[in-house]
Amino acid sequence: MSILTYLIPISLILGGIGLLGFVYTVRSNQYDDPEGDSQRILSDEWDDHPKP
Repeated sequence: MSILTYLIPISLILGGIGLLGFVYTVRSNQYDDPEGDSQRILSDEWDDHPKP
């Protein structure tokens, strides 16, 4: 039972790190255009200068 005193804080810390990573990706606009990629891959036109 004493193992839970180690596992519960470790799991909370890892969950917090995952949540902070997700919030960082949302704030840095990494999910701006999810539909654009799926449409672009099906297009026959070549885009030599993609959007940054």
